[in-house]
Amino acid sequence: MADQAVRMQALINDLLTLSRLEGSPLPDFTELVDLRALMVQCEAEARALSRMLHPSDDRPQRLTFAQLPGLALVGAPGEVRSAISNVVNNAVRYTPTGGAIDVRWHILPGGGARLDVTDTGTGIPPEHLSRLGERFYRVDRSRSRESGGTGLGLAITKHVVQRHGGELQISSALGQGSCFSLLFPAQRVR
Repeated sequence: MADQAVRMQALINDLLTLSRLEGSPLPDFTELVDLRALMVQCEAEARALSRMLHPSDDRPQRLTFAQLPGLALVGAPGEVRSAISNVVNNAVRYTPTGGAIDVRWHILPGGGARLDVTDTGTGIPPEHLSRLGERFYRVDRSRSRESGGTGLGLAITKHVVQRHGGELQISSALGQGSCFSLLFPAQRVR
């Protein structure tokens, strides 16, 4: 019962987050997101999750967080943190023991920025890619309880990125892994 109560609380929190995102005005351009601190926090969270999911494995996951290039984002810090945390933690959850996860920011031509979270997980069948980001959509329904997710993380991520004028892009190859990219437009990058 305690496990079910925790799952229900997570579901309620994610539904409230989505509701707030849909019902609030777009983030303005007055608040700077401290990406350096945010990425340190996301890395610590991902490493802790990896140790929890693979406690006694002799082949731990390899997590690489590349050095942040000189950039900052303008927007809602809590929203951006939620979006980045969702894609990084999903990579940890769905990458098997011994797999690798690479988290890297890129400055794009024209001044935009892109965060790539690449993993060597099992990959996602092509017929599912267009539906990722829909509420409660899962590629493999049998894994929903064991992954600990609510089925709303990518929907939240997609909403956050779109609210910041950006786009969530997903590419994947079965047996090779996936790349989740958060693209932010130049007007949000400093």
